[in-house]
Amino acid sequence: MDRKLCRDDLEAKPLDEAKPSADMSEDDKQAVTDQSSGSAKVVHEVVRLQGDEELGRPLQSLLFSGLAAGVAISASPLTEAFLRMRLPHEEWTKLVVSLGYTVGFVIVILGKLQLFTESTVTAVLPLATYPTFRNLGRLLRLWTIVFAANLAGTFFVALLVAKQIIVGPEQLAAAVDVSGAILKKGPEATLLAAMPAGFLIASVAWILPSARESAIWVIILITYVISLGEFSHVVAGSGEAWLLMLMGQTTFAGAVGGFILPALVGNLIGGTGLFAVLAHGQVRNEIETND
Repeated sequence: MDRKLCRDDLEAKPLDEAKPSADMSEDDKQAVTDQSSGSAKVVHEVVRLQGDEELGRPLQSLLFSGLAAGVAISASPLTEAFLRMRLPHEEWTKLVVSLGYTVGFVIVILGKLQLFTESTVTAVLPLATYPTFRNLGRLLRLWTIVFAANLAGTFFVALLVAKQIIVGPEQLAAAVDVSGAILKKGPEATLLAAMPAGFLIASVAWILPSARESAIWVIILITYVISLGEFSHVVAGSGEAWLLMLMGQTTFAGAVGGFILPALVGNLIGGTGLFAVLAHGQVRNEIETND
């Protein structure tokens, strides 16, 4: 008898398990709902709606936002250079210098600027949820415009640095020294190093809806890991590639073929091929059930 009652009770519980207890006050019920609002399905919908909004933005808005993001992200390698020139060459120096890498990402992400690698998850979820040719076309349009604008922004800053318009000789030398690290990897190594960077940046877009007031720490932590791990981010790294090209350290083919294109492919694999697919896959059945 007792065993049967226990089994019946267990079978009955799922009907009410997803709701707050009936004896709780309305304020307590609302508090519970607010605390549990960050489920994977809810986060997926928030990010998908953000992506759908991005896909519908006018051409001019995407161009200016993408250009601003390219300029702002250049603050990352520049801040690294400024820290490097003031620190001794010790084993711990990299731990401090890598903090500078987070600056540009904080500006871009909290400023809601269009960064290509963020859109590898946000703009992909509308297509993954509703796979139509229209959504595919909107995605390719967004990627093309934003990526071109990002690279134009990083090239503009690299030109200002190379011509010593916004920096002095000592700062320029430090920037070239910091940027030279990307030449140590060949195209294949760059592609492989770009995959974790793409995954990590995509994870930022996924985490932020739940992060709330902790958003800045999420951005700093994840981008710090990208720098510390010497992973390749195509937009931030393109500024370094342009600078090396302008300073005669590499050719245009070396900058584009040796770094930018391999980093682009790696970021896409990590951000879209891995993170976006996994993020959508975990809630796909729940979304289809609700539909």
